Amino acid sequence: MRSASISRKTKETDIEVTLTIDGTGKSDIDTGIGFLDHMLDQIARHGLMDLRVRARGDLHIDAHHTTEDVGIVLGQCFRQALGGKKGIVRYASAHVPLDEALTRVVVDISGRPWLVWKVDFPAEKIGAFDSELVHEFFYAFAVNAGLTLHVENLYGRNAHHIAETCFKALARALRTAAAIDPRAADVIPSTKGAL
Repeated sequence: MRSASISRKTKETDIEVTLTIDGTGKSDIDTGIGFLDHMLDQIARHGLMDLRVRARGDLHIDAHHTTEDVGIVLGQCFRQALGGKKGIVRYASAHVPLDEALTRVVVDISGRPWLVWKVDFPAEKIGAFDSELVHEFFYAFAVNAGLTLHVENLYGRNAHHIAETCFKALARALRTAAAIDPRAADVIPSTKGAL
């Protein structure tokens, strides 16, 4: 079973994440940020990954450090849980709609971190959550997971819908890219022989 547990404690946050890639979509999430909890639940549910997150951060300042650090630790867990990446599909894409919004996510589990972000939010806040923090989460996750990640919102008017399509599309793309390819289960999908 591909899983990992990682803890990270700084002066700003205290994060514990347990991730099982080959799960059933169970989640147990408490970051102290309701909207972030809702988005992380989307990753678990639509990625069919089991995810437990406990985060305590300096929310009296704002949600930035907690959101970013959860992205860091979740990315580290994903990378560790993949192990040597033998047999993975590696590449995947997903288009996910939510009402008027549509987002495309394309992922390469490459070991070469990169984020292309083409998402504009029509509002600065999603409830009490700063919409710019969606980018901060995706950047932290991509860098620490070792992913080449392209995220593009094709259209949408509602900031909540746009953010949710980003997370759901990420989940679906990760689910496919991390799956074991039955035709190449013992092969690292790279001409280099390593990812």
